[in-house]
Amino acid sequence: MVKTLRNVVLVLLLIIFISIVYNFRNRESDTVSALTASAVSSKEYKGVFIRDEEMILYSGNGVLSYNVADGGKVGSDTVIAEAYPDDEQLSIKREKAKLEKELNILKKIQNPGTLESAQPASLSENIDTSYRSLIYCRDTGDLEGLETVKDDLLVQLSTYQIMTNEVQGFGQKISDIEAEIAKLEARSVVSKELITSPRSAYFASYCDGYEDKLTTAGLDQITSSMIESITDKKSTAPNVVGKLIDGYGWYLAVVVDNSRKEYAIGDSISLRFDSSAESYPAEITDIRDERADKSVMIIFCDKFNYELVQHRTERVELIKGEYTGLRVPREAIRFKDVTETVTDDQGNEQTKTSTWKGVYIREGEQVLFKKIDVIYEGSDYVLSKITDDTDFLELYDDIMIEGVDKDDEQ
Repeated sequence: MVKTLRNVVLVLLLIIFISIVYNFRNRESDTVSALTASAVSSKEYKGVFIRDEEMILYSGNGVLSYNVADGGKVGSDTVIAEAYPDDEQLSIKREKAKLEKELNILKKIQNPGTLESAQPASLSENIDTSYRSLIYCRDTGDLEGLETVKDDLLVQLSTYQIMTNEVQGFGQKISDIEAEIAKLEARSVVSKELITSPRSAYFASYCDGYEDKLTTAGLDQITSSMIESITDKKSTAPNVVGKLIDGYGWYLAVVVDNSRKEYAIGDSISLRFDSSAESYPAEITDIRDERADKSVMIIFCDKFNYELVQHRTERVELIKGEYTGLRVPREAIRFKDVTETVTDDQGNEQTKTSTWKGVYIREGEQVLFKKIDVIYEGSDYVLSKITDDTDFLELYDDIMIEGVDKDDEQ
C-alpha cells in the first residue's frame, strides 16, 4: 500500500513538472520582441507631365547634330543644332570633337607651367582626392561630374608619370592627333542650316505633339479622361528639332481615389519615377473630385533634370512619408480603460479614465498593459512611435500575442 501511494505521488509530481515546463514554454512562445522597423507610405499612379513648352522646327533638309544636351540651358540666339547633308558628317564631327578634347588634355599636361608648379607630394594627394571623387560620382550617378573628375585625374596621373621619368612627354602623341584632326577637317563640310534659340529656356529633343495642349494655363481644364487617354509617344515628324521649356518648375497630373481623404491641398510628398533613382520633393496644389472614388490631383515640383524631359507620361510612386517605429503585430493590439491623474489649467489634479489602444507585455512573471501611439499602419502590423514614456511600448518589450486572463493583468 505504501509503495502504491509512493508511486502515485511520484507520477503526480512528474505530471505537475511536465505541466509547468509546457506552460512556461507555451507562454514564452506566444510573445514577440518590440523591435524598430521602417516603412514607406506610398502608392503608384500614371502621371502626366505638364510644362510651358514651345516646339522648335527646321526645314527638314539634312540630319541634325545637337550642340545642347537634353535638359541643358540655352540663351537667346544659342545654336541648338546644325543640319548636315548626311550621317557621315555627323561621324566626322563626333570624332573631331573627341580628338580635340584629348588634344586639349595633352597640351595641358605638356604645359611648362603645369610641370613647374606640380610637387610630387601634393600631386599624389590630389590623385587620391580625385580617385575618391571619381568613386563618389559613380555611386551617385553624377555622370557630368564623373567626366570632369576623370579628366582631372588623367592630367594628374600623366603629370606624375613625367615627373617620375616614367614617360618623357607627349609631344609625338600631340603631333599625331593634330594630323588626324587636319584630315577630318579636309573631309568636313559646313552645316546647311543653323537652328538657334529665340529666348532663354531649357532644351529637350523629345516632342510628342502635346506641347501646345498641356500647359500650365490649362491646368483647370484637365480631366481624368484626358489623363487616362494620353500616351507616351515621341513625334516622328521630319522637321522637329525639339522644344524649349520655360523655367525649372513643372506639374504632374494624376488620377487618384481620394475617398479616404489621404491627400489634401498643400501636402508635401515625394515623387519617384521608373526612369530615375532620385526622389523629387513636391507639393499638392489642387484636388478636384469628379466622383467619390476618382479625383484629378495636380502636383508641383521645381527640381529639373535630364530624366524628367524624356517622357510625357510615367509610372510615378507618390510617397506620403517614411516612418520608423516599433513594429507591433495587429493580432496583439488590445483596448483597455486606463485611469490617469491629470492636471487642469488651474493646477487642480483630477482622475480621468480613457480607452487606450495598446498591447500586453510580459515582464518576468508580470503581465503589463503598454499604450501604443500608431504612426503607420501596414497590412498585418502597425508601427508605434518610439518614446521615453514608460507607459508606452518600449524597445525589446515582450509583446504577448495571445489573449490575457484578468487574473494575469497588472
